[in-house]
Amino acid sequence: MGDRRPIELAEGWSFMQNGINKLIRLLEREPEEQFNAEQYMNLYTTIYNMCTQKPPHDYSEQLYAKYKEAFNVYISERVLPSLREHRDEVLLKELYKRWENHKLMVRWLSRFFNYLDRYYVLRHSLPPLKDVGLLCFRDLVYVDIKKKTKDALLRLIEREREGELVDRALIKNILGIFIEVGMGGMESYERDFEDHLLQDTGAFYKRKAATWIEQDSCPDYMLKAEECLKLEEERVDNYLHSSTKIKLLKEVETEVLSNHQQALLQKEHSGCAALLRDDKTDDLARMYRLFQRIPKGLDPVADLFKQHVEGEGNKLVKEVTEEVESKKASDAGKGPTKDTGTPAEQQFVRSVIELHDKYLTYVSTCFCKASLFHKSLKEAFEAFCNKNVAGSSSAELFASFCDNLLKKGGTEKLSEEAITSSLEKVVELLAYISDKDLFSEFYRKKLSRRLLHDKSSSEEHERATLTHLKQQCGAQFTSKMEGMVTDLQLARDKQSNFTKWMQGRGKSLPIDVSVMVLTTGFWPTYKSIELALPKEMVEGLELFKEFYEAENKHRRLTWIYSLGHCVLKGNFDAKPITMQMSTMQAVVCLLFNDTEELSYQEVQERANLQDDDCLRLLHSLTCAKYKVLTKDPAGKSISKTDKFRFNNKFTDRMHRIKIPLPPVDEKKKVVEDVEKDRKYAIDAAIVRTMKSRKVLQHQQLVMEVVQQLSRMFKPDFKLIKKRIEHLIASEYLERDKENPQLFKYLA
Repeated sequence: MGDRRPIELAEGWSFMQNGINKLIRLLEREPEEQFNAEQYMNLYTTIYNMCTQKPPHDYSEQLYAKYKEAFNVYISERVLPSLREHRDEVLLKELYKRWENHKLMVRWLSRFFNYLDRYYVLRHSLPPLKDVGLLCFRDLVYVDIKKKTKDALLRLIEREREGELVDRALIKNILGIFIEVGMGGMESYERDFEDHLLQDTGAFYKRKAATWIEQDSCPDYMLKAEECLKLEEERVDNYLHSSTKIKLLKEVETEVLSNHQQALLQKEHSGCAALLRDDKTDDLARMYRLFQRIPKGLDPVADLFKQHVEGEGNKLVKEVTEEVESKKASDAGKGPTKDTGTPAEQQFVRSVIELHDKYLTYVSTCFCKASLFHKSLKEAFEAFCNKNVAGSSSAELFASFCDNLLKKGGTEKLSEEAITSSLEKVVELLAYISDKDLFSEFYRKKLSRRLLHDKSSSEEHERATLTHLKQQCGAQFTSKMEGMVTDLQLARDKQSNFTKWMQGRGKSLPIDVSVMVLTTGFWPTYKSIELALPKEMVEGLELFKEFYEAENKHRRLTWIYSLGHCVLKGNFDAKPITMQMSTMQAVVCLLFNDTEELSYQEVQERANLQDDDCLRLLHSLTCAKYKVLTKDPAGKSISKTDKFRFNNKFTDRMHRIKIPLPPVDEKKKVVEDVEKDRKYAIDAAIVRTMKSRKVLQHQQLVMEVVQQLSRMFKPDFKLIKKRIEHLIASEYLERDKENPQLFKYLA
């Protein structure tokens, strides 16, 4: 081996050139036999020998240069001429073929020159042979035809966008070249292809969108927009690089959605308002999916949604107001009506519930429960739920609706499940009402009437509703109402104990007496009247008082006769009739057991009644449906000069009748009570805030008070200012001497 003759460069390279030429002929598909193992080993050994000879016969450097030159010659003589004569799809196919050949050539030559790669390249930190081969292609081929290739690719993609079938595999393969020549980076792909693709995409969809917005309805436009976005996503999946996806879709979204959003949403007969009006839920869901893709794209949709819902609510308010006003006009002169809400007002609440259900479903299904649409729904309902409806607040109407569901004989004939569901939904709607304290007071008034008059259809429903109210508005909201329900049970137990107490002492009463003891703090305030009771009633009350004081030494009983009931037997000429009436009506009737005729003045004095009560009672007994008393002179109204007699000739087809009192409109008193309570609540909030902060600016104090009280009602700024002045006068606060806008707390 030591005597081996050195291989000269010219001789060795001549042998290698023959091998390279054979490889080129194979790549060009010219007649040539494949390399056999011996030929391959001879080529490899030649390079090995030429690189391991002692200087000056070590030709590693020259061979490295010759390796690169071989590629350059092949590209210049064979590859470039074949590419320059083609264009469009043919160019792309030829390019791909040449690229595959080139990679094959790199693979074979890098094997022949492998020893060079392993030692010389590593020792001198040179680019590896494989990279040298790729760089030759990039510098000579890619740079020369990249523009023509890019144009051909963009034409193919546009043809596909227009609906033609194209060779997707070819596009993917060519784009692979753009990526591979980047030698691990994406600069070539992005600079030489992607930037131009994005420009072309924007221009293409700008033209398309301009045509669509003129010709198509909003739903049709959205279908096309959704379809083109889907196709662009498929395009990325099929042949574009994944990094292009976000940029490409952004171009489409900008041209198709952002630039035409206002025109699309405002389309006269098919825009967002029309879709909401016509309940096009599929199109609304598509609108949400599309516009959530663009920044702040859902804001205009949410605004239109809010406007539509508010419009629907205002329409309900207007309709019921007109209906109630019309009914009032036709009923003028017929006397007072029930205060539980007219059928129109009841239907209004039912319609509000249905409206809420409908648009809450829209928020869930069409708008994917997005918080933006929940906010729009809330604002829309707050806008019309806090308007007066035919002179009544929504708080009152909601309370009346609940009363109608919960009392016996209500107009709503529903199943147990439907009643429970309706009550839950009314409580949900309370979230939109600013005057929750007003609802609370109306509800408490009606609850007291149901409980005291035994009108509640189900104690279970009463307790369930209070539980829902507690969850919605807090424990303080329902504490008094819960106390009322508990009171009733305790009152029943107390009556049972009273009966046992009488039996134990061998006492009896000429009439049956049932007493309900209520806790003053829980129940609404009632007018206390010192009614002059007949002897039979007085005996019962005195006996109960004795029983009660024996058990409760430090409590005082106050009798509320206006809430009591009596059952009297009227011995009329035709037949005896059992009459159920209020305690006060019974007291008036029993006056006629001893006297045939009494004047208005005498009735008032003997029963110890006030004018307004006396008028109501006598009217209910002489001028209403059941005329158990007669008056002289006859008429439909009561005068202070009238005289009254027991009506012997009264009769009725029923053996048992109920004589009602004319309803009293309690609305004014409830509103007055609430306004009074609000003053106390504002005072408490101001003192509470100042006690913790000691010193505070006027504006900041007002804002903190509003924030504290907004759960129950929306305080009026003028009222807060008045209450601050009141507290300054009461020496709870004082103004700073130098700054009148600054308040100090006085301990």
